[in-house]
Amino acid sequence: MDYNNSADSRKAKAQLTALRVLVYAILIFLSILCLFSFYMLIINASRSNGQLQAGFTLIPGGHMMDNLKNAWTDASINIPRGLLNSFMIAALTAVLTTYFSALTAYGIHAYDFKLKNIAFTFIMAIMVIPSQVSAAGFVQICYKYNLTNNFLMLILPGIAAPVVFFYMKQYMESTLPMEIVEAARVDGSNEFRTFNTIILPMMKPAIAVQLIFSFVQSWNNYFLPSLLLTKAEMKTVPIMIAQLRSADYSKFDMGKVYMFILLAILPVLVVYIFLSRSIIKGVTAGSVKG
Repeated sequence: MDYNNSADSRKAKAQLTALRVLVYAILIFLSILCLFSFYMLIINASRSNGQLQAGFTLIPGGHMMDNLKNAWTDASINIPRGLLNSFMIAALTAVLTTYFSALTAYGIHAYDFKLKNIAFTFIMAIMVIPSQVSAAGFVQICYKYNLTNNFLMLILPGIAAPVVFFYMKQYMESTLPMEIVEAARVDGSNEFRTFNTIILPMMKPAIAVQLIFSFVQSWNNYFLPSLLLTKAEMKTVPIMIAQLRSADYSKFDMGKVYMFILLAILPVLVVYIFLSRSIIKGVTAGSVKG
């Protein structure tokens, strides 16, 4: 009897080990697949236009600094200004989106009022409506009231983010005990002070997750900026990359394009590295019921 139990135990351990090896193999493969694209971007950014047209290779081309100089000094675009414009829009959008979505989620989560379920359902209904549906009317209003070439028209609409609201609400339900809120009210703390000094610090992981997601989404946004920004000095990185790609074939330089794409990714990587620890905590904490 003991021999059978021991054999079954060894068999179960062997199966568990095999499953673990399979999972790690899949994760390693997916990681290599993701990193390979980034590696090829660096390789292509170091190759000249002629080398890129010659074909695929895994070996750096040795023209990294030449491509950087050509992209940075291109007369048709202003890369430093484009990076600054994109960073301002993306950073402000991320901060405002995260803060007001958390505030809205707190209001729905912490208060019981008559239209609570209706309000939640309404916000969820907005989440499934594509942004392009309302974009036409929004752009028309901006042109009618001379609000084009204004960064605020790209920042303020981002405050209404149902997806961020939903994540924040789910996170609060998992990790935020209402006893803390009640204790703060008993101590005489007003609601905004409670939210800003007690709730927000407890939600740092979730805030970090949504900051990076909102930042990346705004940074990569091409649709609205291309419709609202017409002045050269106000254009963002995606618009400038599109300009480079649509250049005349005789003036088209793929090395310059790859270098600009690499420069456009670097700020996102910096933000991610800065928030990475909190992001991991936010994903794990939000998925476990506290």
